[in-house]
Amino acid sequence: KVAIANGLSNARKLMDQVRAGESPYHFIEIMACPGGCIGGGGQPITKANTKRVERIDSIYVEDEKCAIRKSHENPEVKTLYDEFLHEPLGHKSHELLHTHYHAKNKKYL
Repeated sequence: KVAIANGLSNARKLMDQVRAGESPYHFIEIMACPGGCIGGGGQPITKANTKRVERIDSIYVEDEKCAIRKSHENPEVKTLYDEFLHEPLGHKSHELLHTHYHAKNKKYL
C-alpha cells in the first residue's frame, strides 16, 4: 500500500500513524507544498487561494488526458538515459538534473 501526503499537516497525520504502529502503508511520499510540487514556490503567486486550487485542478485534469503519464514509460526519457545519461541516479544525471538549494539573503527577496 502507498500513501501520498500533500502539505506538512497531512504528513504529520501519517507520521503519527507510523509512530503509533497503526500505519497500513509500505511506502509514503511526502510533498511539503500544499497540493504537492504543483502548489510549490516555483508556481505563480496569487492572493486568492481559489485561483491556486483551480490551477492545480486544471493541471491534474490535463495530466489525466496524456497518453504517457509516467516518466519511466516515456520513450524520449528512455532514449535520454540509454544514449546520454546511462543510468538513473548516476553521476551525470545527478549533475545535470538535480536541483540544489542555497540560503538567500533576505534583503534581496
